[in-house]
Formats: sequence, C-alpha cells, structure tokens
Amino acid sequence: MKSNNTIDMLNGPLLGPIIKFALPLIATGFLQQSFNSADALVVGRYCPSSALAAVGSNGPVVNLIVTLFMGLGVGVNVVIASYIGRRDDAGVRKAVATTGIIALACGFILMLIGPFASRYLLEVLGTPEDVLDSAATYLKIFFLGMPFLMVYNFGAAILRSVGDTARPFFILIAGCATNILLDLYFVAYLNMGVAGAAIGTIIGIGVNAALISLILIREKTAIRVVPAKLKLYGRELRNIVKIGFPAGLQGLVFSLSNVFILSAINSFGSAASAGSAAALNYELYCYYIVVGFVQATVAFTSQNYAAGNFDRCKKVFSLNMILAGGVCCLMNVAVVWQKGFFIGLFTEDPAVIPYAYDRLTIVLLMQFIACSYEIGGGAMRAMGYSMLPTILTIFGTCIFRLLWVFMLPVVGGTFRTLMAIYPITWVITGVSVVSAYIVVRKKAFKIVG
Repeated sequence: MKSNNTIDMLNGPLLGPIIKFALPLIATGFLQQSFNSADALVVGRYCPSSALAAVGSNGPVVNLIVTLFMGLGVGVNVVIASYIGRRDDAGVRKAVATTGIIALACGFILMLIGPFASRYLLEVLGTPEDVLDSAATYLKIFFLGMPFLMVYNFGAAILRSVGDTARPFFILIAGCATNILLDLYFVAYLNMGVAGAAIGTIIGIGVNAALISLILIREKTAIRVVPAKLKLYGRELRNIVKIGFPAGLQGLVFSLSNVFILSAINSFGSAASAGSAAALNYELYCYYIVVGFVQATVAFTSQNYAAGNFDRCKKVFSLNMILAGGVCCLMNVAVVWQKGFFIGLFTEDPAVIPYAYDRLTIVLLMQFIACSYEIGGGAMRAMGYSMLPTILTIFGTCIFRLLWVFMLPVVGGTFRTLMAIYPITWVITGVSVVSAYIVVRKKAFKIVG
C-alpha cells in the first residue's frame, strides 16, 4: 500500500506524521468552508443584508440533510485503514468498490429529494419572510450538486485511509478558485444574487469531484477505483454502516439541535440571523482544525489498533488532544481579538454587527472545549465502538440545547442567553465522552490482546 502520497502510521515517531496528516486536512477544511464563505462574502458585499441572511440560513439545513451520509465517510476511513493495518489488500479493494456505490447512491438521493423539501424545511425553521424566497432558491440549486459533493467527500475518505491528505487539498484549491471567480462573475457582474452564488458553488464542487475521480481511477495501489468493478460487498457494507451510521446519526441529531437554535435566532429578526451567519463562518473555520486532528485520530488509531500497537494508540489520543485543543484555542482567541476586522469582511451594517460580536465572544472563544468529545469519540470509533460516543453526544449536547431553546421564552432569554448553551454543553459532553473513552480503551485492548 506504500506510495509517495501515503504516511506510515504503524512505525516510527508520531508527532511529525500526525502533523503531516492533519495540516492538509485543516487547510482542506478551510477551503471547503470557503465555498460558503465566498458566497457570503460576495453576497454580503454586493447584495442587501437580507441576501447574506438567506445564504447563512441554509448552512444548518444543508448539514441536517448531508451529515447523516457524511458520517459514512468515517466508516470508510476506519474499514479501509483497518484492512491496511492487517495488510489485507483484497479487503481494501472490496471496501473501495463498495464506497463508490455508496457515494453515487447518496448523492443522487439527495439531489432528487432536496429541491422539493427546501422551502418546507426553511419554513419549518421560521426563516424570516423577507429572506425566505432567496434562501429557498439557494438551497434548491445547491442540492443539484449533491452527487458531486458525495463523490469528492467519499473519495477524500478513501485517500485519508492511507494517509494521503495532500491531494484532496490541492484538488479543493482548484474548486474553491473556480467558485470564487464564478461568484464574482454571477453576483457582482451579472447581478444574479443568491442564485448566482449557488450556481458558482456547485460548479466548483463539480471540479472537485472530477479531479478526485481521475486520481482514484489512475491510482496504482489497492485503493484504485475501477468503475466497471464497483459493487456492494456485504461484509464491507455492514462494517462501513456499523461505524459510519452512528457517526452520521450523531451529526444528524447535532445538526437538528442547531436547526432549532437557528429557529430561535431567526425569532430575533433578520439582523440577528445575518450577524449569527457572519460569526458562524469563523466557528466553522476553527472547527476544521478540530476535524483535522479527529481524522488523524481515526486513521492512526484504526491502523495501530488492527495491528495490535496499543501503546501507539494511547499516544495518538494524547497527541491529537493536545494539538487540537491548543491550535483551536489560539485561532479562537486571534479571531475574537480582531473581531472588528473579521466581521467587517462580511458586513458593515450597524444593526448586524452587535449580534456577530456576541456570538464571537460567547461561542467562538470557548470552542476549543469541543476537542474533548470529538477526539474521544474519534478514538472510540476507530476501535469499533461507534454507538457509545453517539449516545453520549446526543444526550450531552443535543438534548440540553433543545431544552434550552424551549425554555428561552419562559425565562425571557436574550440572544446572548441563547448563545450561552454552546460552551455549557461542550463541557458536559466532553467530560462524559473522555471518561467513556478511558473505560472503553481498557476493555478493547484486553479483547484484542
């Protein structure tokens, strides 16, 4: 399975390879978020603030639909990495063939269902009336690009399993550049508004899908995709779903709780919606730092656990927890410190800015706490225990957030009160997941040993 693009996760020092693995993933996440951020930047500059709110209102909705399927990418990563740890090339080929079918099926399902459900979902969320039409237009167009998005994300999951995080990053550069240029052309030059931003986005994602498909088809190792040989293998499908479905379910419920929070945010008006959308961009950017080290935790732990390298599994967990928490905290502080500059990139509306500042100082500043349950959950999934972190995260984060939203009118809550639920639930979930990881690790090592 060795090539110039892979990382040896089973031998030698860990710090350097983990950083080498995580940095392109973090950069990839930044670029991936730039698809939506580019839309928000261009729309915010060349359209009314209501158009910015329309673009921002779609983020949680897209996550709600897509996250369940994206969780399967975690299953792909774990299954392929485990086969690599056992040096089973035949298993790798079967997992790759199964992944190709999953990607195409999920993409077309979302493409067919999404446009019809878009307006209904936005109405359920209580999207402000003055942005509803624009938000629905953006979402309907975006869903047409779902096959492209699935092909890219599942393809990237295949490459991550062998430690190749660099090529997905360079592919995303091409897609992001395409998106930005088309946003400027469609929105600033042709005055197409949010529709132009959405069209630019799906064309950029299409570029990503085409390039990653080409790479995988031309690959020389066992992860090569052979279109004529794509098929579902029962064992590999079951293992991918066993690991990936709970991860997707967690993301789905997590997104659902954020959808309810979005509904509460919308109740404060379009200025609050626009301010929250602007600040949310930086939460997503910083969160991709965490995601990079979570993916490193999953890949390194999967291979070493399958190979019986238990001491390395412990070191992988500790190093990724320190790196994720430290780097995320530094980024959080930097953005809040220069909040005037960063929010000014999106809007200069005096009615919007206070809401953006509130979200930055209450939510973003404490975001590094989320590393605890994300890294802990990733490590457990890599060892085959995927449902436990899902249950703990749903109860520790999602249920408490829903209760908070429902209680808000009773206590006469403000926008700041609403935002306070984020750090509170991060602490609760982090303590429970890390504690569970320590218990599960002891059990898992004894069983395999």
